[in-house]
Amino acid sequence: MSRLSDSGFEEELQISPVKHAWHECDYEESCFIIQRHNELQFLAQNCLAHQPQITAEARSKLVSWLIAVHRQLKLSFESCCLAVNIMDRFLITTSVAADCFQLLGVTSLLIATKQVEVYSPRITQLLSLCCNSFSREQLCNLECLVLLRLNFRLAAPTLAFFLDYFTSRLTGYQIGVAIDEMHSTVSDTEAWQEHRVAEINWKWLACKVCELSLADYTFNKYMPSVIVQCAVKLAKELLKTHSLQSTEHNTGSVKTSESFCSEEYPPFTCENQVLFQQCTDDLKLLVSLNQDAVQDLIRL
Repeated sequence: MSRLSDSGFEEELQISPVKHAWHECDYEESCFIIQRHNELQFLAQNCLAHQPQITAEARSKLVSWLIAVHRQLKLSFESCCLAVNIMDRFLITTSVAADCFQLLGVTSLLIATKQVEVYSPRITQLLSLCCNSFSREQLCNLECLVLLRLNFRLAAPTLAFFLDYFTSRLTGYQIGVAIDEMHSTVSDTEAWQEHRVAEINWKWLACKVCELSLADYTFNKYMPSVIVQCAVKLAKELLKTHSLQSTEHNTGSVKTSESFCSEEYPPFTCENQVLFQQCTDDLKLLVSLNQDAVQDLIRL
């Protein structure tokens, strides 16, 4: 069994099907194949099973706080997703006291930003977000412990990685369809702008669904690629439903948006359709419980 290096892509893959596929694809697809192959190794399933003081509710609150922090510090979604993965995998290895859980969260975020960002936040900045409840020494000591327990394996496949891959592939396909349609009729700048707005809205909605799943312990059992594929499918369905409802009130005003949502797209890669359906159902329930968080995006 091959083990990828910290960057995720340097070491030669020993399993022949993946190795052959890797050589036959472009760079983006190669990264995707490697990360799909690598997912199971980094899956932090049942990470709270042996945590006497940390509950699913406490994890949800901390992850929601980390999401808010990553926005405040203008960090990438990749950093946020990787921080949660680092935290969850550490919870599998070590019992954490409830009063140190927030410290684990910011320490995981610091490690993730060092892996992903050009510049990571200052330690003093992170500690101030915790109301200076912890010392610099505590954070640095925990950082060393986390790295040791994870054996410095930080290149986990994340929701952000697969979201970027699937949305870029799907929007590229949709844009090509839209261009062909407009060339076959007449050049229409307004229709193109409308299509772009629909595309941006769809991508943001898919990202929001993924973000909600990140904080919900229910989705800890699913691989990131499965969650993202289901989130993309659900976002498409939500926008299509909204477009049809809007059309009933104002016929023709959302023609381009509706076309964008209803176009066929290249097939996804989830082999287990039962698992795919279960994840989709869980996401639908999650969205229904968080209507306020997604409603504004659907209306755009």
